[in-house]
Amino acid sequence: MSRDTVQLEILRYDPEKDSEPYFSTYEVPFNDDWVVLDAINYVKENLDRTLTYRWSCHMAVCGSCGMVINGEPVLSCHTFMRDYGDKIRIEPLQNFPVERDLVVVIDDFVEKLGSVKPYIVPKVEKTVDEGEYIQSPAQLAVFKQYTACINCLLCYSACPQVGLNPGFVGPAALALAHRYNLDSRDVGRAAREDVVASNPGIWECSFVGACSEVCPKSVDPAAAIQQTKIASTVDYFTDFLTPWRKQ
Repeated sequence: MSRDTVQLEILRYDPEKDSEPYFSTYEVPFNDDWVVLDAINYVKENLDRTLTYRWSCHMAVCGSCGMVINGEPVLSCHTFMRDYGDKIRIEPLQNFPVERDLVVVIDDFVEKLGSVKPYIVPKVEKTVDEGEYIQSPAQLAVFKQYTACINCLLCYSACPQVGLNPGFVGPAALALAHRYNLDSRDVGRAAREDVVASNPGIWECSFVGACSEVCPKSVDPAAAIQQTKIASTVDYFTDFLTPWRKQ
């Protein structure tokens, strides 16, 4: 059945003016080739200049246009209007404070991301003149999957543990820690353990798997966390049975 228009129900909220969030409804043209972000841009350009949201690349690369569409965390630039009915409900990502409309405050995530030291800690520092750190294709393949994260935060919106435990480090940060722990050029695993292997780290994860289901890049943070649990458990028993190794 053909259709000419679609109704967008968009959550609006300005903490400085509104006592609580509310929905505004906009009628936009239906275009079979439009993603939901195109429809939101139409609202901004033609119907309501006050609508606030984030977007940049329109290519599922920057990760900035994550939203909850019809109850599911998705990238609005990667989700076609044709896959929905005559009404599309659009909300900000869950488990984050709302700054305004569809924009959420991500300061807490940025702090957690920094806490896992998401960078290579080299065994020996090199200058530019001394050359790069050589790595084989096989060594790259070990962790390459986990480099695809674009920090879209869909996993944080989908994760029930993030909603229940504000201190939980969360899927994306823990997956990135795992990425560097697997990197042959890195020796920073011990430096990350205080955060990664703590109760607010991997042990808060109950392996629901929602983070991996919504990931647009197939990073599979749930698998990364479970692999880290196994490695940390092996470390614990190794240290317990052979304490002299640390001396």
